[in-house]
Amino acid sequence: MGDRFRYLTARVLFILAILGPGFITANVDNDAGGIYTYASAGAKFGYSLLWTMIPMAIALTFAQEIAARMGVITGKGLSELIRENYGVRITFFLMCGLVLCNLGDVVSEFAGVASSTELFGVIKYISVPLAAVLVWALVVFGDYKRLEKIFVCLSFLYIAYIITAVLGNPDWSQAGRETLRLPRIADLRDREYLYFAVGIIGATIAPWQQFYLQASIVDKGTEEKDLKYARADATVGSLFSVLVAAFIVIACAATLFVHGHHEIRDAADAAQSLKPLGKQYAFILFSVGLLNASLFAASILPLSTAYTVCEALGFESGLNKKFGEAPVFYWLYTGLLAVGAAVILAVPDKLLVKVAVLSQVLNGVLLPFVLVFMLLLVNNSELMGRYINRRTYNYVAWGLTIVIIALTAFMLYTQTT
Repeated sequence: MGDRFRYLTARVLFILAILGPGFITANVDNDAGGIYTYASAGAKFGYSLLWTMIPMAIALTFAQEIAARMGVITGKGLSELIRENYGVRITFFLMCGLVLCNLGDVVSEFAGVASSTELFGVIKYISVPLAAVLVWALVVFGDYKRLEKIFVCLSFLYIAYIITAVLGNPDWSQAGRETLRLPRIADLRDREYLYFAVGIIGATIAPWQQFYLQASIVDKGTEEKDLKYARADATVGSLFSVLVAAFIVIACAATLFVHGHHEIRDAADAAQSLKPLGKQYAFILFSVGLLNASLFAASILPLSTAYTVCEALGFESGLNKKFGEAPVFYWLYTGLLAVGAAVILAVPDKLLVKVAVLSQVLNGVLLPFVLVFMLLLVNNSELMGRYINRRTYNYVAWGLTIVIIALTAFMLYTQTT
């Protein structure tokens, strides 16, 4: 018994030791926009959107593993590889779409800050500027290694949603059936259902994640001999992220949906889903979790954009450089934070949740383009050598990409007709 305990302890410590960019990147996407999207989906449709979780878990794991592998083997970021292999014009249009989506994500993070602090009576005109300055100072003046450890620790606060789902006494048999079934034709004809399905895709596998993970692995200097650790980091992070997403849906289906509370209009509505765990203090638990997720993501999302744009245009980038050594990188990071905070200060409070969900839908629309470029690049033997995808791997990856493209196209069609 003692030997087994020591073995299990050693395995847990080993997993915790290798967690880094992959775990952080996957879990940052369980941000304010993600939380509101999953919560709204559970409240509005109960367990019926849980079927998205299995393909999303596979797709996210594949995407993160590919990004990690390309970063280690090529020593270059994704945007730099796209520019070198497909030209400046295609890269420029892709960067425009990415900046727009990422700005929407940054806005959604400050929406989360505003929503969470207003539960304590702190108006957004105080909390949002303070959060923006805090995040900026942490990244610009902080040590990345130390910051990375803080982010990894904060990621485990998402376990609160798993506990809540269990305490909410959900219908596990129904949740299991809905997770394993294929979507019904009638469901796919529902505009709102499709809108949230694409929103869940965008909340689970955001385009910025792939750019950021690859860039951060390059920035970290991960070598080929450490590839297996980078892959393990990406896999563990992806699975934990999707597990949390599924339990947020289950928690809200078991608490809000079954009691006829189908619309999440603000943070107070969403906080009701945590009553099984937090009782009368549910709003405190929710607001702390939402604030953590928002600050966590607000630190990373602008970094993702700064990394990506600087790589694409050939500017110096990286947290290992001082402000004067990479001015474009740091000024772009600063500008995104400032614009994101300014936009949310101008948005009426009643629209904060809608803005957060919309940002995830935009991610879902851009995602297919990013996935296609990733799959083309990772199968380029001149770039990847013996580390190109295997045939079976490609079948699954391309198959999931085609499904995502079809769902996104159908959603856009239903929204415009």
